Amino acid sequence: MHRLEWSDLPIFLAIAREGTLGAAGRRLGQTQPTMGRRLRALEAAAGVTLFQRTSDGFVLTDEGQAMYAHAIRMEDEALAMQRQLAGSDGGLEGLLRLSCSDWFGTTLLSPVLAEFASLHPKVTVELLTDARVYSLARREADLVMRIAPFDEPEVIARRLMTIRYGLYTGSDRWRPQAGDGAGCHLVLMDTAFGGMPDVAWITRLLPRATVVSRSNSRDIQARLCVLGAGLAVLPRPLGDVTAGLTLVDLGEEPPSRDTWIGFHRDLRRLPRLRALTDLIIERLARA
Repeated sequence: MHRLEWSDLPIFLAIAREGTLGAAGRRLGQTQPTMGRRLRALEAAAGVTLFQRTSDGFVLTDEGQAMYAHAIRMEDEALAMQRQLAGSDGGLEGLLRLSCSDWFGTTLLSPVLAEFASLHPKVTVELLTDARVYSLARREADLVMRIAPFDEPEVIARRLMTIRYGLYTGSDRWRPQAGDGAGCHLVLMDTAFGGMPDVAWITRLLPRATVVSRSNSRDIQARLCVLGAGLAVLPRPLGDVTAGLTLVDLGEEPPSRDTWIGFHRDLRRLPRLRALTDLIIERLARA
């Protein structure tokens, strides 16, 4: 068995987590051939087969499972060290990664980030708005805003704001009546988010309405609504500022949702993170 290289462990973990060379390569910014070559070198160094190649992707062997447990512990220690070093950084400069939903970033957070950029031009803020859940422990993001409370013990979190929702239309064609909805079209969250409270609310109040479109993007739902595709339940901060939309009163408001903000406790002394978090809370929590 040859000497294992520390640099091969992220390759191994990415393949184990993603299940394919292509997805693992995208996660690490590497090409698929490079990932395959690095994996073959790692298996040669370890002297064992770490993955079973199947039609569905890469599955850990028994030896791979044993190595995965050790690799996770090593990664946790390395990341903890990185967070501790980052948390002791005394300057208001460097990179911050934020994660939030698309509409929240566009409508509510962008003005705050623009203000922050004028106050602290040496801090580069990277905003991530895709549907992926970013890990604070692995520093995939430094600050996360989401609608689900944080239950991780290592995360410092608080409720940022409560957001009201409303039913909107972009066409005079739709005149819904609560308890019916016949002839009305609906634009809803996609099936992966079918358990969202607003989906249950609108299908209860308009049981006879027809679902014509779904999307996991609130911005896209708003645009479809403006174009007359159908009625849509949207966050009030988005719907109220979108030209062409009219609020529809069914006699009952959709459920509101809380938005939470959280960061890893190891970064609580990081000045640039504290400055941005304080500004977000100042501008949004009191809105």
